[in-house]
Amino acid sequence: MSATFKVLITDGLSEKGIELLRNSGSISVDLKPGIAEADLLEVIGQYDALIVRSQTKVNAKVIEAGKKLKVVGRAGVGVDNVDAEAATARGIIVMNTPAGNTISTAELAFTLMMSLSRHIPQAHASMVAGKWDRKTFQGVELCGKTLAIVGMGRIGSEVARRAIAFGMRVLAYDPFLSLSRAKAMQVELFDKVDDLLPQADYVTVHTPLTPETRGILNKRTLALCKRGVRLVNCARGGLIDEADLLEALRSGQVAGAALDVYESEPPKDLPFRDLPNVVLTPHLGASTAEAQESVGIEIAEQIHSYLTTGSIINAVNVPNVDAKTLEVLGPHLNLAEKLGLLLAQISPKRIDSLEVCYWGKAYDLDVRPITRTVVRGFLQNAGGNDVNQINALNLAQHLGIRLDVSKHSEEVDYTELVQVTARAGGQETSVAGTIFGHHPRIVRVNGQNVEAEPRGILFFMENTDKPGIVGQIGTIMGQHRINIASMSLSRNAPGGRALVCLGLDNAPSQELIDEICRDGHIFNVKVARL
Repeated sequence: MSATFKVLITDGLSEKGIELLRNSGSISVDLKPGIAEADLLEVIGQYDALIVRSQTKVNAKVIEAGKKLKVVGRAGVGVDNVDAEAATARGIIVMNTPAGNTISTAELAFTLMMSLSRHIPQAHASMVAGKWDRKTFQGVELCGKTLAIVGMGRIGSEVARRAIAFGMRVLAYDPFLSLSRAKAMQVELFDKVDDLLPQADYVTVHTPLTPETRGILNKRTLALCKRGVRLVNCARGGLIDEADLLEALRSGQVAGAALDVYESEPPKDLPFRDLPNVVLTPHLGASTAEAQESVGIEIAEQIHSYLTTGSIINAVNVPNVDAKTLEVLGPHLNLAEKLGLLLAQISPKRIDSLEVCYWGKAYDLDVRPITRTVVRGFLQNAGGNDVNQINALNLAQHLGIRLDVSKHSEEVDYTELVQVTARAGGQETSVAGTIFGHHPRIVRVNGQNVEAEPRGILFFMENTDKPGIVGQIGTIMGQHRINIASMSLSRNAPGGRALVCLGLDNAPSQELIDEICRDGHIFNVKVARL
């Protein structure tokens, strides 16, 4: 039996990870390590998934050429070599493996800090050269020193644990770390990087590389440090400005630096090589047998789960949805898509905003995937098959559609309710639905109660509440050989405004709709195909 999905691996991956994919029965795997960009552009259009490490650059050209691509997996923590924005615009999920090399990188950071303190690489080189030079390599102890950790994610937290075990005082900066969590970890939390640097004997950085963190250690911030501070970077090249660090090392402001990552990799011209107070390693953070196997298996499992079950794990551009959550959300995602699709067909064409409101039991759900599905359904006619959960919000923003989301714990007539409202100028159109058992139902249109199954052809008509209207519509439908499969009627008051919702076996012609609209008591006729 031929495989359903094709996966391309262009960088080294553990054999167990490759075997996991190949043994699935529905996935074929091609290995092309070190493939040139030109060759990658030629073949990527055949594949549903691409797995890389840090060598392959998945730029916008590669994303554009990957016509069938559904997911890009990075076997490692960062995704600096993947154009996540271009992938999002194309509706491609980008995944990484944030936990796989946590321990290996934390241990390397601590190893480098110890190497700086005791001059281990330099002493080794001296011994290899036949020397016995004990005085030159006098070091310092870690015990009693102060370590500043910039970024307290998985790796930063593991470094903190080891530092505390060595008797160090640990200061931390992370805008997302709570005070209670910091206390539990026995670290002192600071609101600003500038405030913890002056107290530190050692500084290690463990943040992603973003516009906010690029060059977080630079000429200005390095000047805030104690003279003789020691720096470690096992996270991302670019967090420390290399030119400013070089100047600080030469002046003695920084006593030593240990670098595993660089602004450009591999570095072509690295002036740090000539300095005796620097320890350099070639991006070894994840280079342990355990980490290599772990990230390989982890990314393989994630790719396999997404391709075969739709589970989204460790995605950087869409909320995670595992198989268990997907099972719970399934009916809600179905309802969400139908609500969006219905609203798009009965609302004005150029809208300013979409509002999605959740009531009752829906309050306890992770509604982010549901909201994305609503927007996808709404924009389906605008973007066709290119619109999906990943790029729907991006496309809405591009179209200038503001999205508002609210959750309410109280119930409103139903144990759970999802309402979507489109606004254009002074006009607004709304549809609402709920789940009966595991089946979605449309229960309101423009505030009027209805009872409709969201499938097939739905005919909506507002009219003055007067005798004979419904019979008249039934007669016209019959004359045009349109069979009515279901009917739901409501009104706001006797003699007031009424709503008719019909489920039809086939779509009415424009001629039929024009005939119905000739009656002055009938207005706002809409047909939706679900």
